[in-house]
Amino acid sequence: MASISDDGGGRRRILVVCPDGVRRAIRLGKCTAKQAQTFLVRVECLVSGAITGSVDDETSRWLAGLDDRMHQRLATARLTKPRHGEVPKLAKLLDAFFETLTVKPGTATTYSQTRRSLLAHFDGDQLLSTIAPLECDRWRQAMRDAGLAEATISKRVKTARQIFRQGVRWKMILENPFLDVKAGSQTNRARMYFVSHDDAQRVLDACPDTQWKLLFALSRYGGLRCPAEHLLLRWVDVDWENNRLLIHSPKTEHHEGGDCRFLPLFPELRPYLLEAFEQAEAGAEYVISICRNSTANLRTQMQRIIRRAGVKPWPRLFHNLRSTRQTELSESFPSHVVCAWLGNSRAVAQDHYLQVTDAHFERALRRPHQKAAQNPAQSGAVNVGIGKEVPSPENENRPELPGDTSPYHYLHSGQVTPAGFEPASPP
Repeated sequence: MASISDDGGGRRRILVVCPDGVRRAIRLGKCTAKQAQTFLVRVECLVSGAITGSVDDETSRWLAGLDDRMHQRLATARLTKPRHGEVPKLAKLLDAFFETLTVKPGTATTYSQTRRSLLAHFDGDQLLSTIAPLECDRWRQAMRDAGLAEATISKRVKTARQIFRQGVRWKMILENPFLDVKAGSQTNRARMYFVSHDDAQRVLDACPDTQWKLLFALSRYGGLRCPAEHLLLRWVDVDWENNRLLIHSPKTEHHEGGDCRFLPLFPELRPYLLEAFEQAEAGAEYVISICRNSTANLRTQMQRIIRRAGVKPWPRLFHNLRSTRQTELSESFPSHVVCAWLGNSRAVAQDHYLQVTDAHFERALRRPHQKAAQNPAQSGAVNVGIGKEVPSPENENRPELPGDTSPYHYLHSGQVTPAGFEPASPP
C-alpha cells in the first residue's frame, strides 16, 4: 500500500496509493529510517481509515500533533481534511493577487499576460499545494516552445514568482514552487536599434504638425518615457532662462526622490519646444495637447509617419528612441549624470538602454598616425652618457617641462675598446 523512497542526503518520502486510486508522494525531508518507518505506519492507517470511515485514536492523536506543513502535505494527498478550511486553488490566488495589485495600468496589463499564461497551462481549479517545481519548469519550457522571446519568458517567470511569494505570505501555500525556476535575462539585444540623426530628421520632416514633431523630439532628443512623461510635461515646467525641463515620472515616483528630475533643454530639442510654445493657445497648461486620452495609440500613428518618411519602422519604437539618446549622451557625460537626467540607474541603463553601434567600431579602426620609426642601429661609435634633454622651443614655456633647465650634456663619450676597461694582463 505504501513504501519509503530514499532521495539521497538523508531525505525520504512516502509513496502511497491514496483512496482515490492515485499514487502520490509525501515528502518527509531529512529523517532517520526509523522515523520514516513510523510515518509509513501512520500513513497506512490513514489510508485504511479513509476507506472504512474511521481512524483509531492513536493515529488521530499523532495526526493532531503534526505541524501545519506536514499536515497540509497529508491533506494535499487527500488522506485527511485541511486544518484551515478549503485548500486554496490557483484561481483564488490569482484573484486575490490582482485585487490587491497597486501598479500603473501598463504594468497591470503586463501582469495580466502572466495570469493568462498560467491559467492556460494549469487548471484554475488546481490546488496550489499540488503545483510542483517540475510543472513550473514545464510551463517555462512550453512558453519557449511557443516561440516567445527570452525577455518575455523571463518577465512572466518573475511575475509568477511574485504571485506565489504572496501566496506563501498569505499562508495559502507553504512553499513557492517558482522559487528556483530560471528566469533569465529580460534584455533582448536583437530588438535594440540606434536611430541616427539622419533618420530622425527625415521623420521630423514627415510629421504632420508641430505637436507630432515635439512628441518625437522629446523622445529622441529628450529621452522621455512615452507617453507618460510627455503628457505630464507642462509649460510651467519649462525654465527658458536656465534651459532646463522639470520632468515628472510616474514610473519611478514610488522611489525616494524619483517623482521628478531636471533635464537640460538640449539644443536639438529647444527649437521644437519653442515652436510649440509660440503656437500654444493662451492659458494652455500642457506642452503636448494631442492624444491626451490614455488609450490613444501613439505607436500606430508614429509608425505611419516613419513609413511616410521613407524609413523602415524599428522595433520597440519609443523605447529605442530613449535608448539611442542615452547611448549618445553617455559618449559625452559621466554615466551618473546621464542616469540622473533620464531617470534610471546605471544597472538599468547597462542592461536595457546602452547600445554598441557601428560608429563605435568605426572609431576603433581610426588609429592615430604612428610616430616615425626610430633610426636603425647606428654603426660606428655610440655616444654613451646620462644627462638632460635639450628643451625644444614648444616645451620651453610648459610648467611640466620647464625651459630653464640646463642643456643635455653627456658625462662621457667614446667607444669602448675591444679590450674592455680593465688593463691588459702581463704576458
